[in-house]
Amino acid sequence: MDQNRKLEGIIPLRTLVLNDGDTIIEDIMETNIISVNTHMDQEEAGNLFRKYDLIAMPVVDQENRLVGIITIDDIIDIIEQENTEDFQVMAAIEPSEEEYMKTGIMRLARNRIVWLLILMLTATLTGGIIRRNEEVLVSAVTLAAFIPMLMDSAGNAGFQSATLIIRGLALDEIKLHDILKVIWKEFRVSLIVGVILSAVNFAKIYFIDKAGVLIALTVSLSLSITIILAKIVGGSLPIIAKKLGLDPAIMAGPLITTIVDAVALLTYFYLASWLLGI
Repeated sequence: MDQNRKLEGIIPLRTLVLNDGDTIIEDIMETNIISVNTHMDQEEAGNLFRKYDLIAMPVVDQENRLVGIITIDDIIDIIEQENTEDFQVMAAIEPSEEEYMKTGIMRLARNRIVWLLILMLTATLTGGIIRRNEEVLVSAVTLAAFIPMLMDSAGNAGFQSATLIIRGLALDEIKLHDILKVIWKEFRVSLIVGVILSAVNFAKIYFIDKAGVLIALTVSLSLSITIILAKIVGGSLPIIAKKLGLDPAIMAGPLITTIVDAVALLTYFYLASWLLGI
């Protein structure tokens, strides 16, 4: 530090030990310093440790005065804490630092009930879509049998994309300005996945379930389009959430599933009405 406690440089222990005792510190210190500010989020500090393979990092205040250090031991604890929090948020649970076996049942219930209520209310959206399309189901009762498969496939596809993007954001591998690149990549991936799943699904419905060609075509096309939309939604929502200052993990798991379920049903009923002339 200088006389005003402002950070001037760092010296690795190896450099200090190998130099002569009368060497001036200024001559051997490294001035290309990687430091963190006292107001920086701990997750960002963890990303810097990972990116530069550090074992310690100086902490400075707003005026670049040295106020402390962070060691790799501290960061390991932070990374574990952040990962645990992300897992809890992705499972629609309010984050808690307490161990499961040491947490009371009322606290556990309170951590879960808020999101369960929200998801229950938003799930009524899918019920409303089904009620508004009762005529389609009455005209082709067979269509109802494929609704669970479509909704499950959509939710799984969206969750896959969301999980990868959330992890990429957490590791700082994906930036906020990469949203268009992410959408384009997920679109291409979903095309491949959607075509394969639809082909297998068409063969099953037509040859094994003995349903008509139009039914098989309706379900298969709906599945393909739904997979594409689900992966785009799952890949883009976490980035949008981070741009809005929210935790990207919020956009995973049950919430993504609720959104893509509605998209899947709308696509399914629209195609059924069009292809089957209902």
